[in-house]
Amino acid sequence: MDTTLATFEKDVIEASLLAPVLVDFWAPWCGPCKSLGPMLEKLESEHEGKWRLVKVNVDENQQLAAHFQVRSIPHVIAFVDGQAVDQFIGVLPEGQLREFIDRLVPDPAQAERRAAQLALAEGQTEEALDRLQAALALDPGYDDARLDLIELLLMQNHVEAARAEATLLSPRITQGIDPRYNALKTRLDALDVAADLPPTDALEAQVAANPADLAARFDLANALIARHDYDGALGHLLEIVQRDRSYQDDVGRKTMLSVFDLAAHQPELVSKWRRRLSAALN
Repeated sequence: MDTTLATFEKDVIEASLLAPVLVDFWAPWCGPCKSLGPMLEKLESEHEGKWRLVKVNVDENQQLAAHFQVRSIPHVIAFVDGQAVDQFIGVLPEGQLREFIDRLVPDPAQAERRAAQLALAEGQTEEALDRLQAALALDPGYDDARLDLIELLLMQNHVEAARAEATLLSPRITQGIDPRYNALKTRLDALDVAADLPPTDALEAQVAANPADLAARFDLANALIARHDYDGALGHLLEIVQRDRSYQDDVGRKTMLSVFDLAAHQPELVSKWRRRLSAALN
């Protein structure tokens, strides 16, 4: 496929969100280009849609060539997720060319996860769910895809299914310091605790009657986390930090950090409470 300045956004930037795109800057008078072009076309055909070749005639698209600082041709630039990620100049032997492409092309499980992310961005939650399950069928140890699946299941209130998936995560995730896992574990723990707690209004009355009751505050924070009321939960967690940093091994601060990850889609809220936590710790 040939592209121009007018179509580059669609042909390259948008297309690279679905699969890697190699842009071949060439010219009809360029001898080495006549060797590289057919090799790229052959490999594109072999890979059957796993990546895409787009060609730019530098004589006809000097503005594009200048933008990407193309001074010698052939010059190939690889795009992934809308960004230029790698490049080479000249003609590579076919073996090196295959290695260059293999570094860009995701394995099947990664491709399914990418498709799931795109489906979710378009509001197609069932399609995203199917894609994540397909990714995990291909690679059961693909923790990033499993974390995506747990997040999606919690989004759909499939708590037991999310909890079951969490048991399949590798020790590298569950025993390490993985912020996504810590955030999800906080949510699951809050749901577990909330199931056995008194109604929220009763907990609020208990805290109002005795503001120093940190156990009641923490119970209330968990109940609020389970309801996605992160703003309310963070207020009570900060109060625990301010009253007693040592309470349950600094559980107030640690839980706040996990809630920040849970509430990442609310950057203003997270920023506000990060500032307040920082001020409390200084």
